[in-house]
Amino acid sequence: MRSRRFPLWLLALAFVAVPLLEVYLIIQVGKVIGAWWTIGLLVLAGVVGSWLVRHEGSRAWAALRDALASGRMPAREIADGALILIGGTLMLTPGFLSDVVGMAMILPFTRPWGRRVLTGIVARRLVVVQTARRPGPQAGGPVIRGDVVD
Repeated sequence: MRSRRFPLWLLALAFVAVPLLEVYLIIQVGKVIGAWWTIGLLVLAGVVGSWLVRHEGSRAWAALRDALASGRMPAREIADGALILIGGTLMLTPGFLSDVVGMAMILPFTRPWGRRVLTGIVARRLVVVQTARRPGPQAGGPVIRGDVVD
């Protein structure tokens, strides 16, 4: 049986190409507005990102508590919490590209897009796990009743 592993090219993209693009963007912005303004902009993005994470995180936590108190499955609230956590991590990472993606995951009016992407990824992974399982040789066999003795 062939297992589905994470594509190697995607890891190379994440760990090589994205940081190179971030450095390139920082240099280009620094050329246009100056080094100190660029550093200030990156620090400001981190401060705004941490404030947004605190604000939206507390709203997501309250929504999760309300969903649990009302007895319904908090799937949307858990997805929002995960997106806020990932977005906050991206906002604290220096770089303009990661700030834009992180902001899109944190803001409430762009979070539904991230929720759809996250739902699609999770659904694909769950389908793969379900189809990969095969019943064992005893599935559907006779049931023998008995007691377990330690």
